[in-house]
Amino acid sequence: MKTVIIEDEKPSARRLKRMVETLQLEVVAMLHSVEESIDWFQNNPHPNLIFLDIQLSDGLSFEIFESIEISSSIIFTTAYDEYALKAFKLKSVDYLLKPIDSEELEQAVTKFIASNQTSKIKLDYNALKNLLYKEEKKTYKKRFTVKIGQHLKVFKTSEIECFYSENKGTYLHNTNNRNYLTDTTLDELEKTLNPLQFYRVSRNFFVHINAIKDIIDYSNSRLELKLNHFSEFQIIVSRERVKYFKEWLNKGY
Repeated sequence: MKTVIIEDEKPSARRLKRMVETLQLEVVAMLHSVEESIDWFQNNPHPNLIFLDIQLSDGLSFEIFESIEISSSIIFTTAYDEYALKAFKLKSVDYLLKPIDSEELEQAVTKFIASNQTSKIKLDYNALKNLLYKEEKKTYKKRFTVKIGQHLKVFKTSEIECFYSENKGTYLHNTNNRNYLTDTTLDELEKTLNPLQFYRVSRNFFVHINAIKDIIDYSNSRLELKLNHFSEFQIIVSRERVKYFKEWLNKGY
């Protein structure tokens, strides 16, 4: 079974290629831009399956389908949040959230093979594009309430430096350098935090863009973050998240 990878970050494309090839799929091409992809599909037989990044260096990958009719099935690879991903799922398209996990990749490929999706799905790419833009306008929480003894304390998101998990608890750290136990989880926070203000730099940390005091090169192409007040734990951005973290820095408030 032949597949094509469309991903603008070449190290990520090579990593995905290695992962895909362990699943007995033949990667016939790795493409890195809208322009390159259009040219390739105009001059080559279409594969059974495409792994498609949404945001490419020269535009949204949906622009490919505005120029040429693609006869392949698609698994999206995306850094968009859960809400947008649900939109793709409703359109009967599988997806992988970056950084891509090998088990999730295997499940997606197994699902594709089992359902015998042989280029039959017709997608409305304009509708998907509109769904993405709609999600970007979503309303997010502006305040969080925590219980302290018999009292409730309210924090504006602008007063929160980070959320982090420790010993099965989730804490917020505020700009007054205090920690407070919350009644939520980081996965739940991912649904309610404004992605322009907060970024999940690791499994255990969300950080507010205004709380970042310094960004330091760390070993193995990772980054270390220093916040204005929080210093209890080292905050590391993994190599797989570095690109998306840098993109987020340019979009935040």
